[in-house]
Amino acid sequence: MVGLRAVWQGGTRGGQVTKAGRPGQGAPTQPDAHEPYGDRAHSAFTPPLGVPLPPQPPGPGSAFAPPVSSTTGNHPLPAQPGPSDGYPFTPPAGIPRARGRWQDRTRTLLRSQQPAERPIPEHSAHGDNAPSVPRVLDLTLRLGELLLAGGEGAEDVEAAMYAVAHAYGLDRCEPNVTFTLLSISYQPSLVEPPVGLSRVVRRRGTDYTRLAAVFRLVNDIASRELSLEDAYRRLADIRRNRHPYSGWLLSLASGVLAGSASVLVGGGPLVFAAALVAAVLGDRLAWLLAGRGLPEFYQFVVAAMPAAATGVVIELVGADVRGSAVITGGLFALLPGRPLVAAVHDGLTGFYITASARLLEVAYLVVGIVCGVLLVLYAGVRIGVELSPEQALVGEVRPAIQLLAATVLTLAFAVLLQTERATLPLVTLNGAVAWTVYGSLHDQAEISPVLATLVAAGLVGLFGQLLSRYRYASLLPYVTAAVGPLLPGGAIYLGLLSFAQGHLDHGWTHLSKAAALALAIAVGVNLGGEVARLFLRVPGAESAAPRRAAKRTRGF
Repeated sequence: MVGLRAVWQGGTRGGQVTKAGRPGQGAPTQPDAHEPYGDRAHSAFTPPLGVPLPPQPPGPGSAFAPPVSSTTGNHPLPAQPGPSDGYPFTPPAGIPRARGRWQDRTRTLLRSQQPAERPIPEHSAHGDNAPSVPRVLDLTLRLGELLLAGGEGAEDVEAAMYAVAHAYGLDRCEPNVTFTLLSISYQPSLVEPPVGLSRVVRRRGTDYTRLAAVFRLVNDIASRELSLEDAYRRLADIRRNRHPYSGWLLSLASGVLAGSASVLVGGGPLVFAAALVAAVLGDRLAWLLAGRGLPEFYQFVVAAMPAAATGVVIELVGADVRGSAVITGGLFALLPGRPLVAAVHDGLTGFYITASARLLEVAYLVVGIVCGVLLVLYAGVRIGVELSPEQALVGEVRPAIQLLAATVLTLAFAVLLQTERATLPLVTLNGAVAWTVYGSLHDQAEISPVLATLVAAGLVGLFGQLLSRYRYASLLPYVTAAVGPLLPGGAIYLGLLSFAQGHLDHGWTHLSKAAALALAIAVGVNLGGEVARLFLRVPGAESAAPRRAAKRTRGF
């Protein structure tokens, strides 16, 4: 019989039903925070292959006791089973035991199981004072909104939402994340109507300091260390916190990023200064348009013009400065590397709607940059400026200078993304490693730039995942800025210059190369992160296993 099943939660001890259906003398057994489901023994009445049992009426001495639930709020949280209870739905392969942080546990559940097959929490974190379901769902959505607006992938947002709801006792919940909409539903039982809430993400902003604070809050909630009121209080503090860097410092970081990128493609000190001034001017113009409420597309069009105009003026006056390097540096400061990595990650993890929306966002931003640069280049060609694609970015290989430029570029990019000050050294080191690997493969071993970029980006993802696991933080602050030196600014510039001069075939060739490099960056970062998740364990997981086993033994 595969119909509805009445799940009775509780246990017996010496023929007497203990308090709240848990074994012992009325004291609930608290499992370890890092062991979400524990080693609960299956019921002796559980048939093979996970077929649910028909309803069993409780009787004297029965192993099933009537459920005890909280009465707080309109939708009370149900009491949770004790360590000796079996799962209401046992998958054919048994209950999975995922080790590691909450990201690994919840991601495994979301990927491998249907909602009805997921194990329920071992205990209610708050007993008889459990919060109401709508408030838990509201907190879950608000945290998910901050994560999605900060650039997290859809799968990571769903994992965080599920972890928060799971920590407060909502076992049968189903989060759903798209590009602009978050929703979550909870069904107390198979015979009760579900409760659902949704929230729209209308504004997006890059602030990795706030993102790190949200991750710390989710970690504390998942460890069952916070009440609902404390979690709301922490959330309000996160929203009130100001950005760690001022607007002028961010504009200066944009200029330093552009100047460092110009040095990577062959520029010198004068090129660095020209690219810095042009990028700062473009950034302030974009800030002005943003304050007037213009769409982001037009902001990118205007922000791309000063660097292109500076390069054209340098070539027009005949100065001994590489104008092409100035334009390329300006492109580096504008390329949307963050949404590109997130888009490919969503596509590889099965969130195709969100991935399509993110890719469309990237396409619009790139088209805006193309329009701004192409208008200026076309005007320069019309007035007789000689811009040669063949000689645009030719220069000798300078390993030490280019490594220094890549390091400074990564640091400026991290500041531009509002990364925490304590994280800046690690991010900068990761970017330096990425450029060292790329330079060794491309310049020394003469490997294809696409393959060299893929390998370097894979190491960025691997090291970034390792750092995030050791610090129990988001992956984005450690990888987004580190791939900055690998962005295909030079290929995009050569393609746009070919278009401006009427060479469509060469233009499409260069833009195709730029697309291949961008895809290699995104796939490499995702692949490195997945490899780290498969083979690396969280620090302390092995030493914590004996302690968890001892706790379970004492609980029985």
